[in-house]
Amino acid sequence: MAKILKDEAHTFNEYLLIPDYSGAEHIPNKVSLKTPLTKFKKGSKPRIQMNIPMVSAIMQSVSGDKLAVALAKEGGVTFIFGAQSIENEAKMVKNVKAQKAGFVISDSNLKETATLADVIALKQRTNHETIAITSDGTNHGKLLGLVTSKDYRPNRLPLTTKVKSFMTPLKNLVVARDGISLERANDIIWENKVNQLPILDKNGNLKYLVFRKDYDEHELYPNELLDEKKRYIVGAGINTRDYQERVPALVKAGVDVVCLDSSDGFTQWQADAIKWIKKHYPTLPVGAGNVVDGKGFRFLAKAGADFIKVGIGGGSICITRETKGIGRGQATAVIDVCTERDKYLKETGHYVPVCSDGGIVLDHHITLALAMGADFVMLGRYFARFDESPSNKVNINGTFYKEYWGEGSARARNWQRYDLGGDAKLKFEEGVDSYVPYAGCLSDNVRLTLEKVKSTMCNCGALSIKDLQKNATLTLASSTSIIEGGAHDVVLKDKVNVK
Repeated sequence: MAKILKDEAHTFNEYLLIPDYSGAEHIPNKVSLKTPLTKFKKGSKPRIQMNIPMVSAIMQSVSGDKLAVALAKEGGVTFIFGAQSIENEAKMVKNVKAQKAGFVISDSNLKETATLADVIALKQRTNHETIAITSDGTNHGKLLGLVTSKDYRPNRLPLTTKVKSFMTPLKNLVVARDGISLERANDIIWENKVNQLPILDKNGNLKYLVFRKDYDEHELYPNELLDEKKRYIVGAGINTRDYQERVPALVKAGVDVVCLDSSDGFTQWQADAIKWIKKHYPTLPVGAGNVVDGKGFRFLAKAGADFIKVGIGGGSICITRETKGIGRGQATAVIDVCTERDKYLKETGHYVPVCSDGGIVLDHHITLALAMGADFVMLGRYFARFDESPSNKVNINGTFYKEYWGEGSARARNWQRYDLGGDAKLKFEEGVDSYVPYAGCLSDNVRLTLEKVKSTMCNCGALSIKDLQKNATLTLASSTSIIEGGAHDVVLKDKVNVK
């Protein structure tokens, strides 16, 4: 008969943290959430260290280039979804890497032959005041001028008026050359009392725009995660089928880290993919998974994985456990894998970060995952709710939602994620198509979530994730105590119709 584990598998919601002594120094603004993304030798530093313990899931409805920039500004990493053509994924990566902190690639561009009607329509579509007028109407054409709100009055000009007649021409603009530092660009803006500074290459082609307003905005993102060239760090998802073609294209686009996207990572296919990548691109970090026990972790660590994802069937849109009967309670899986991670460190001197993927429903579940040993968490539903996710926002009976679907759903058709070496098709679904309540912009939500994490860490006497893992005390909670933890034995005001 099958081997039967005696211990039950538990979820995050079945645990509570026991408060520890908090000294005068234990205040949220002194908490550091820095955490390694990639493996490193004891005594050295990881190739990539994040400023917050959050990465986005490799999902079509979550991780596009827009979300990648927004999350990098907060200090985390987005893994661009891989269930698309190699060309499209590489383009998304390239879009992210093309942006330097404070240097904006113009997304409002027209030719000088366009009309005032075109200007108004573009402004309504992008909500941007500044429009670059280039030779070919693209964001990298030869700059001919700029149009801003001060250049025209819609009620005084016919809609057929050509842009060339009212734009501010290049000869009247203050510009700078590519290669200028952000600090110097901002100095030029203030010295010349202008609102934007076009950055041109040696041929006069537009590269970036630097805005006066972004100077203050840049100060609002102290945790920005940037590479050595001040570009945003971005990851990408890959599969075990076409990695020999996909990885080279992603590397050429500038990707910082890749991750194998699979519902089950304890396979020879993942080991083969990791070894190929390490042979051909030895400096490219590669994550692997998913696994749910120490054996799976050790297998992928020996194969050369730079971080390992934990979790099967715990995602809000995942029905793998229901469909196939495989998986493990997320909390138990994280504890088991992190225990093995620590043993591996003692044996080899190499620390392989662990990512908890799935099972995060409430903000405090992130803190629990970290206390149980995870170095960071991967989130799908959480990020799908925001403006920056790629999915549509819809109005249903007066309430706004965002579409959210699993990679194993019929809509995604991402058969590679569930590949077991057979035919190239999805034979049955392991995910659902759904909605999640719309929640606004990423920045506001992430900051609120992390304030809760920091506050809880202070309650536990911890000022870093390592402190939390070393000193936290966890207890299993009974079903009754879980109910007791919420509002109970009262009538909530929003449930009473007061006349």
